[in-house]
Amino acid sequence: MSVIADHGTIFLWMACIFGFFMAWGVGANDVANAMGTSVGSRALTVRQAIVIAILLESAGAFLAGGSVTSTIRNDIIDLRMPELLANPELLIYGMLASLLASATWLLIATHYGWPVSTTHSIIGAIVGFAVAGVDASVVHWHNVLSIAGSWILSPLFSGMLALLVFSSVQKLILDTESPFRSAKRYIPVYTFLVGFMISMVTLTKGMGHLGLNLNTPQALALATLIGLLLTAIAVIALQRIKKDEQADQQFHYSSVERIFATMMIFTACTMAFAHGSNDVANAVGPLAAVAQVVRSGGNIAANTSLPSWVLLLGASGIVCGLATYGYRVMATIGQHLTELTPSRGFAAEVSAATTVVLASGIGLPVSTTHILVGAVLGVGLARGIGALNLQVIGTVFLSWLVTLPAGALLSIAYFSLFRSIFS
Repeated sequence: MSVIADHGTIFLWMACIFGFFMAWGVGANDVANAMGTSVGSRALTVRQAIVIAILLESAGAFLAGGSVTSTIRNDIIDLRMPELLANPELLIYGMLASLLASATWLLIATHYGWPVSTTHSIIGAIVGFAVAGVDASVVHWHNVLSIAGSWILSPLFSGMLALLVFSSVQKLILDTESPFRSAKRYIPVYTFLVGFMISMVTLTKGMGHLGLNLNTPQALALATLIGLLLTAIAVIALQRIKKDEQADQQFHYSSVERIFATMMIFTACTMAFAHGSNDVANAVGPLAAVAQVVRSGGNIAANTSLPSWVLLLGASGIVCGLATYGYRVMATIGQHLTELTPSRGFAAEVSAATTVVLASGIGLPVSTTHILVGAVLGVGLARGIGALNLQVIGTVFLSWLVTLPAGALLSIAYFSLFRSIFS
């Protein structure tokens, strides 16, 4: 307790700095998950993608990030273990080490353009410090295994969903006598479904920390209105797109792909919102734990209210990462896994956003990297295995395997350093 009393302010400042650094890494590395498909399909320029991501990533982090943040803070390790209750400074050292370890690995990975999982990194770091610095029994292994299972199931789910969405696009739009007319007819339906889904999950699961508690009928009504509003905007945007007969002579689907490129602005926004709502937890979950222990003078609470300033700090860090270093990993997902057109990118982003937001709504910290890659691969498989770049896919999978042990080892090193300095 005396350690916390003597150094509490220093711990809080360190947590804020390391949390911001971690959020910066989330923004810098995971921007590819939110915007890589839009840029790769040439629906958006890099600059346009970053502007959209800055607005929607921060909105998703602040409005819908509270549920997953609670999972990161409380469900990975047992905060009521006697070892931690008797020595609460160990939790502080561990969470500071986890933030700095994850941020360090993300900086390295981003520098080399590797699209790694920030969720893998932070959870591996937390488990690493807990096993090495406290005791293996402090880890909620059943929860960790459940989350690890989601890292396998979520890309499979998003891949199958992307395959179904793109197959429906092919049947309803691309393989019809007049693809241009069919696109104008059916794309507003996809837009409504995306708007409704995003709104419903956010309203019912993600905004409790703002005091907005709606019952199911109220949430359904408001989500329907939001979906209809987005649909109306989509219809207006579609009316301005005219068929280009000359371009269609060179490529039959040229005008249709222009429509999908316009609609990808909507899907890019939903993917950015979904990404921000899920991945802010990786940065501010450990920060919230440190803040709670310091403010209470060493009392560890399993459940505590999440201050709005914590989410704002995480959102700000994500924005800075996007704006300064995010371009480095866009190309891998957007261009190197498979050839993307706006229609394929549309299907991938709709499916990925759906998977991420649903997982965020139930408080499950999934990997947006895994989900987006799964969705892109699902779209690629619609054209056969030959459409996939298996060499790049193998490299991506290898980077996923390295991330968790890298986070754990770095966390153990930093934990030992902090304990030797302050104890």
